[in-house]
Amino acid sequence: MSRSKGRRYEQEPKLNLKKVFAVLMAVAVVVMFVFIINGILSKGENKGKVVNQSYFTVFKDNKWGVIDSNGETIIDPSYEEMIVIPNINRDVFICTYDVNYDTGDYKTKVLNAKNEQIFKDYEKVEAIQNSNTANSLWYENNVLKISKNGKFGLINLDGKEVLSAEYDEITTISGISNALKTKKDNKYGIVTDEGRVIVENKYADITNLGKDDKAGFIVKNEEGKLGVVNHSGEQALETKYEAIENVFGNDMYVIKEANAQKLISKDGTVILAEGFDKISSILKNKDEGIVFEKAGKLGVMKLTGEVTIPAEYEDIKEAKEGILIAKKEGKYGIIDLTNTAKIEFKYLLITYVESADIYILEDADATSTILDSTLEVKLTGILNELNEDKGYLKIRVADDYKYYNFKFEEKQAKDILTTNTLFLSKKDGKYGYVDKDGKVVVDYIYDDAKEQNSCGFVAVKKDGKWGALNNKGNVVVDTIYNLDNYLEVDFIGRWHLGQDRNLNYYIQ
Repeated sequence: MSRSKGRRYEQEPKLNLKKVFAVLMAVAVVVMFVFIINGILSKGENKGKVVNQSYFTVFKDNKWGVIDSNGETIIDPSYEEMIVIPNINRDVFICTYDVNYDTGDYKTKVLNAKNEQIFKDYEKVEAIQNSNTANSLWYENNVLKISKNGKFGLINLDGKEVLSAEYDEITTISGISNALKTKKDNKYGIVTDEGRVIVENKYADITNLGKDDKAGFIVKNEEGKLGVVNHSGEQALETKYEAIENVFGNDMYVIKEANAQKLISKDGTVILAEGFDKISSILKNKDEGIVFEKAGKLGVMKLTGEVTIPAEYEDIKEAKEGILIAKKEGKYGIIDLTNTAKIEFKYLLITYVESADIYILEDADATSTILDSTLEVKLTGILNELNEDKGYLKIRVADDYKYYNFKFEEKQAKDILTTNTLFLSKKDGKYGYVDKDGKVVVDYIYDDAKEQNSCGFVAVKKDGKWGALNNKGNVVVDTIYNLDNYLEVDFIGRWHLGQDRNLNYYIQ
């Protein structure tokens, strides 16, 4: 699905009335894409319907409901609060009701696609939502929090109890998936989504060490001293430090004592303690040392204290071993560990995509230059999509969209979008659709159009208004919607995506 802009639809929900639940029930658009691409379109005679269903929240007449991948109503829009769907490929719908906004009290129930109540043995069943510093929101999509007799536990989406209801609290650690923070007898621990205990409930507090659960956790004892426990639950750094920074690597950690940082080994031996104000990161090759900060600028220092790159950069991030993305005078470039410029400093942003082993260099005019692992220029244009799961790039060159795999081999849309029945095509400034053999299915009559989504529908624009076709090219919604201010344009049946990017819901 692609993005576009449009005005606010008159019947959209007044989300400010949902203050207690808006954040709890928000679904990251990123999560929608991770799961929706797995929908499989029928290639046979099934009236153009999706075989493996997905489910979506809808809003109509100030009420919330649920539809399936065909746009058919599963739960009538009849609930005052937004219905939460933790995993769009599962018919597990969490409904909130009897809300008291003064006290914060509310009730929940869970329905399936038959509108039957499930998981009835618990006082409450709730989705577990998380977010990161970029305000991306998601749900732990295979686990739910349950409460019973005033205590909390976990069940999976089949209703199997994976963690008994014996905890005083179960919360997320911001930005960390598959690591839930539990509280029991006023002590904190960590469990996985499967209910496996990583850290026993024996600490005064726990937080994350790195950007994912594999990095381990910073733990605090009753005396307020800090240590590190790894993902396997083993003590990686003794609990005796005043402060531990979120910087680690090569079995080294950054601690803070007497308001000064030190680089130490896992046995507590001090490796570096001077020559810098802060340690920004530890390089992949420990012999090359660290990225350090001095007087507000960044450079590189070996573990011996030898400075190999002076502190003259505004930012330094290691892409792959020996290659650094740096910022100088407000512009980004690439240097090596000898401080030799490999890519000149003229770009608005440079990103290294590890899974593809490519670099994306962005100009101020939104033009992207794509480099391979050797820093050779391979593509230039406007990058429309980078799909790490399927291994392709979609880039606009002049007026045409082209597909490439991560080896920079040009591919046809049918080779990339293997579940599609329709493929976007342009002729004489107008858009239409062809089948996998290139035969025209939808005439070239539209001013704008989107690629087919995984539910089988395409969004089309004519005379300034948007509508939708099904996976056979038949009109399901006439071009009647002005969506000029919408960041995303997408249809499922007669429903189009709502305007709020933080909430994955559809409206009519």
